[in-house]
Amino acid sequence: MPRIAPVAFRHGGKVYDFDAGDLDLAAGDQVVVDTTHGHDLGFVVAAPREVPADEAPRDLRPVLRRATDDDLAAAAAHRETEARARAECRRLAAELGLELKVVEARESFTGGKLTVSVYAEDRLETRRLAQRLADALGRRVEIRQVSARDQSRAVGGYGPCGRSLCCATFAGDQQPVSIRMAKDQDLPLNPGKISGLCGRLMCCLKYEHEVYLEFRRRAPKKGAAVRTPAGEGRVVDLVATSESVVVDLGDGRTATVRVDEVEPLGGKEQR
Repeated sequence: MPRIAPVAFRHGGKVYDFDAGDLDLAAGDQVVVDTTHGHDLGFVVAAPREVPADEAPRDLRPVLRRATDDDLAAAAAHRETEARARAECRRLAAELGLELKVVEARESFTGGKLTVSVYAEDRLETRRLAQRLADALGRRVEIRQVSARDQSRAVGGYGPCGRSLCCATFAGDQQPVSIRMAKDQDLPLNPGKISGLCGRLMCCLKYEHEVYLEFRRRAPKKGAAVRTPAGEGRVVDLVATSESVVVDLGDGRTATVRVDEVEPLGGKEQR
């Protein structure tokens, strides 16, 4: 059976499947793979898994080898060229009057081609910029306009939680985030509270979303009449983080009770 190795490149992001063959690989190993654009250096996201031949992705390309010292040295040698490309791209963009931010420049693993990622609010026409940059650097150049999330993933940084950005930390973290996730978690819909450094909804909104949905499926709704060890009352609040509900017992008394200690009494729920 084919052994599938999930591999990501440089800043994580999308994960691609490759045929690990007989290579003994583990998560974190740096590998050289054969891609549609030639050889490239990536890292293994998880240990290879065996799948039936009829379930393996079509046109699966191979992991060629574990990265050698020479491979890593070659990749490191590209950094100087990439730094020059970023500086030159900024200069030329200013000359051409293009309002953009240079996110990163990346030279192909085998050399000869540079891919420069840029971010801008509006769609850009970059053919002239690519041509002038290619003339200045003596290499083929591709200008790629990326999203705000891709910009944050490439640049990195720290979120309000004090940890490194999720998009730059977790490879393959591509599930979209919606405002519904914030609503389901009873978060304030204040953009300053729920937006990340990229200005978009924070990635972490999706991580606990399913936990909140599962809790809501098990918990009585607000306004439901319930019986608790502290007495009968109505649910006035849900606390998903402790899997409990707040119950109004009357006479100004409330009790916070775990969901598994609450017994519904029926009656009309308040919306």
